[in-house]
Amino acid sequence: MDQPQGFEARLAACAAEIEALLERLLSAEPLDGERTRPPRLLAAMRHACLGGGKRLRPFLVVESAALFAVPRARALMAGAALECVHCYSLVHDDLPAMDNDDLRRGRPTVHKAFDEATAVLAGDALLTLAFDVAARPETHPDPAVRLALVTALARAAGVGGMAGGQMLDLAAEGRFGPAAPDAEGVRTLQAMKTGALLRFACRAGALLGGAGPAETEALDRYGAALGEAFQIADDLLDAEGDPAEVGKATGKDAAAGKATLVALLGTGGARARLDALIAAAETALCRFGPAAETLRATARFVAARRH
Repeated sequence: MDQPQGFEARLAACAAEIEALLERLLSAEPLDGERTRPPRLLAAMRHACLGGGKRLRPFLVVESAALFAVPRARALMAGAALECVHCYSLVHDDLPAMDNDDLRRGRPTVHKAFDEATAVLAGDALLTLAFDVAARPETHPDPAVRLALVTALARAAGVGGMAGGQMLDLAAEGRFGPAAPDAEGVRTLQAMKTGALLRFACRAGALLGGAGPAETEALDRYGAALGEAFQIADDLLDAEGDPAEVGKATGKDAAAGKATLVALLGTGGARARLDALIAAAETALCRFGPAAETLRATARFVAARRH
């Protein structure tokens, strides 16, 4: 279960490249078609995106694309688009109307560092920027591939993906009336809320690389297992983690009555499910042989993470 030598270095190197790319994408210089970039809005977007995070989702794009010898610069662009969607979701999740969090990555959340209205607009702008980046020729020279990326990202982020999963999550808290979701209901909402973007990360590599149906399906299975595993690991951190290490408040899921597999299965049952998912993720990669060892290590990293 050990990670291969150099895994942490590969993860850190990709994070640094994504950081630099996001820095460029969030520069103050207006692009063609823009009149200006309001400094306060841009500062809030930069606060949301820069200076923290493991950049796991872009890393999955880069490593999945590497299976098909995709130029790294293209994979990084697709990864940056995905990271913009992820960061927007965190800004909106942290708002008082949603999870009402004061800390994110050990820093004040955007609505605390700025204000609620600015946070809403920063999230809106990051989501929109994601599709701008995915549609650029830098991401792929073939317009058909760019269209496939935009479509897949929209579906992963939208009503049948992350946003829909967030709605199911609110309903499961009892926001709109009594609710008592079973384990299957929790798995569905988590597959949408958290898993959809992680699954897209793996599918993006296949799209960029022109992968065949068998390779795409294998990465889909890997991404689906990894997405569920990530959410269980996150729920275990909320239940058992140290806020100083996690970088945000913990114990909030139980206080809010959130529907989680930890709540339904207990920590022991959730850990058993987590182990089974990591095994399934590794099995899904069999057809790629040693070339997929970094993706296998990523699954083990997700299971063992502490923040």
